[in-house]
Amino acid sequence: MPWRESSVVSERLEFVRLVSEGVVSVAELCRRFGISRQTGYVWLRRYQQEGEAGLVDRSRRPRSHPEQTPEAMVGLVCSVRRAHRAWGGRKIRGFLLRQGHTGVPAASTITQILRRNGLVSEPVRVQRDFVRFEAEAPNRLWQMDFKGWVTVRTGQRVHPFGVLDDHSRYNLCLQASANQQTPTVAGYLTGVFNRYGLPDRMLMDNGSPWGHTRGYPWTPLTVWLADLGIGISHIRPFHPQTQGKEERFHRTLDLEVLTEHPIWDSATQLQDAFDDFRRLYNHHRPHEALGETIVPADRYQPSTRQFPTQLPPITYPPGTQVRKVSSDARFSFQGHTYRAGKPFRGKPIGLRSTTTPGTWNVYYRNHHIKTITTIV
Repeated sequence: MPWRESSVVSERLEFVRLVSEGVVSVAELCRRFGISRQTGYVWLRRYQQEGEAGLVDRSRRPRSHPEQTPEAMVGLVCSVRRAHRAWGGRKIRGFLLRQGHTGVPAASTITQILRRNGLVSEPVRVQRDFVRFEAEAPNRLWQMDFKGWVTVRTGQRVHPFGVLDDHSRYNLCLQASANQQTPTVAGYLTGVFNRYGLPDRMLMDNGSPWGHTRGYPWTPLTVWLADLGIGISHIRPFHPQTQGKEERFHRTLDLEVLTEHPIWDSATQLQDAFDDFRRLYNHHRPHEALGETIVPADRYQPSTRQFPTQLPPITYPPGTQVRKVSSDARFSFQGHTYRAGKPFRGKPIGLRSTTTPGTWNVYYRNHHIKTITTIV
């Protein structure tokens, strides 16, 4: 079926689409994808000449697209629904239009087709009052979160981990993670940063490993992100709707992937399903919040901010009082000792006076971490 792309074709399709944005050079994208420039230009030439069909291996036979009859269209609508049982009329219409089909009926007609063929039931819709927010451009804000764990047949708990671009809804990472530990998450993010570049800011909840249930935002992971020049934002405690796009992605993942099996055999099987869904979600599945036929890949482009080979030095502007945090997470200032927090152990912090006598703001790089009051 045309929407079931192989991982090889999807990898090449993502490459040519990122090149077409014109933000990152072909040479840099070839480096990020681990291919030679010669190979990259071959993919680009084939895509320009033949479209997506040019990205398949030459040994594979091209798909044909015979003219559809109304009966064939009904069959096509039903087959899409059977393949994607959570899709409704609007999603199927946008998908078929994007696939290049002509004579696609209205969404309401598609819904009637599904109903006549026993493929749809009336959903229970929950009305929600909310204010919609969207970052003004790709990579201005990424949302990051773990979904609730899934137990596979071996008894292992798997923790779905995802990163989503706020503007385009492009899924940058979807991993069946064995744990929620800092080294694991940092490893995933390193791969994402190497391929897509760095975002301006990342939004996350207050859970481990990037926060604390009491609302303390600094952990070894968020300090590392600050070292990379990425802004850190946390949602208000007990307000998950602040991460609405990531939460919505999790509901879609539930409906279209996780419920496909009552129990998954292994983390590997789950990761394979995640990989297939990520390609579908980014490149073929229309997102109604973006437009009838628009997919996240249509709106995403890679960041021009490259992942550095080494962290930049820690510097502070003139007039800043610099102190080094000790091994017990404390620093001394004006004859008194204050706690900075374990993530800052061994690092220099900066203190700047405020307009209030005896009150100082404490910074790590350009991030405000706390305010202290000295005894005058």
